[in-house]
Amino acid sequence: MSSNQFDVVVIGAGPGGYIAAIRAAQLGKTVACIDAWQNGQGGPAPGGTCTNVGCIPSKALLQSSEHYEQANHHFAEHGIEVKGVSLKLDKMIGRKNSVVKQNNDGILYLFKKNKITFFHGKGAFAGQVDGGWAIKVSGTTEADIVGKHVVIATGSSARELPGLPFDEQQILSNDGALNIGAVPKKLGVIGAGVIGLEMGSVWRRLGAEVTVLEAMPEFLAAVDTQVAKEAHKIFTKQGLNIQMGVKLGEIKSTAKQVTVPYTDASGAEQKLVVDKLIVSIGRVPYTGGLNAEAVGLKLDERGFIVVDADCKTNLPNVWAVGDVVRGPMLAHKAEEEGVAVAERIGGQHGHVNFDTIPWVIYTSPEISWVGQTEQQLKASGRAYKAGSFPFLANGRARALGDTTGFVKILADATTDEVLGVHIIGPMASELIAEAVTIMEFRGAAEDIARICHAHPTLSESMKEAALAVDKRTLNF
Repeated sequence: MSSNQFDVVVIGAGPGGYIAAIRAAQLGKTVACIDAWQNGQGGPAPGGTCTNVGCIPSKALLQSSEHYEQANHHFAEHGIEVKGVSLKLDKMIGRKNSVVKQNNDGILYLFKKNKITFFHGKGAFAGQVDGGWAIKVSGTTEADIVGKHVVIATGSSARELPGLPFDEQQILSNDGALNIGAVPKKLGVIGAGVIGLEMGSVWRRLGAEVTVLEAMPEFLAAVDTQVAKEAHKIFTKQGLNIQMGVKLGEIKSTAKQVTVPYTDASGAEQKLVVDKLIVSIGRVPYTGGLNAEAVGLKLDERGFIVVDADCKTNLPNVWAVGDVVRGPMLAHKAEEEGVAVAERIGGQHGHVNFDTIPWVIYTSPEISWVGQTEQQLKASGRAYKAGSFPFLANGRARALGDTTGFVKILADATTDEVLGVHIIGPMASELIAEAVTIMEFRGAAEDIARICHAHPTLSESMKEAALAVDKRTLNF
């Protein structure tokens, strides 16, 4: 095999792409990975949206802003007197950038360790040839390579409002929302989804007056209703002004402010004037530059690459994973698909269970869930039983000083199989892993109840909720 020929060529080095590349290399394949992201110095920045302008930097800012809020409003409860707290936003943003770079460098190190050839540029199909697919790399690196198998992992990009392109100065995507130079006095957010609530929370903690406008009549419609109602109550109490059921008018932007006319849920005309506007109305698959039409790669009406259950496209030995295909746009879903595809290429039987993919919103309190909601079970007519337990009655939560929220478990009325777990409260993102494990093995609520949980821990609330499914309690 010549130096420009590979068993596997991966286009995109986000969570789906770099994981697929590493797993394929571990299975003995020769692998190339192409990625165009670049850092401020023009160097490579693998990791995709997640590492560069998504999961990682947003969590860094969420953590920093949480520390700021704790110092200002909650340290005194612990007997810690802090005076003269000040915000150095440039240093906070700098720390976020440093965290991102560490992750970029970590991926490059893993490529080197696993003998993966990395190309810094964009990859496009140049046609089918003997030995596989010709791929042209353009950008920082120029090359013509051939892959026996090609894995497309090009991810997604932020959806713009019609007629309102992102300028990342006044009209911000998730990218711009992570790099605001000064805390805005008034901040608007279009969309009360994961990104909108997380970014709104960051800047609210740092001092902005935040208004969130959402077209849907129900808050967090995809979340269990009981959890969504609790979240709305808590976020409102924290200071987020959340307006549901709005209809937007023509938004006007100047160098100093953004004017958002809208009709509220009651039908009254309103006008929101803000310093910055974050638009978080979802994401769209990114297939630009792949030259998909030339090779006949099939896309659906929404622009997603069409794949079967195994992530195979309509082209032989061409696969696609992550945000660019059907399913939830989650980094860990992309990772699971990346591993599965690499294993299928390697002759193994990769597997992804969409029913046990967890969801997390990293607000404070955190929200996490896996499986079906109570409203979904009611709609399907499935007989179920429910149990819940509040963190207010959890000793560790009291010691932490954060007793908001609860754990809720839904189980089959006959078999006791866990059908869904929903958590709002401290460290919900970590607690959900136990639920995923139980559900992956089709375990019962009684299994959770009979597992010994360390004391005192937040996970005891999982045990108590499982006991409550059968109307029992130990009440730690």
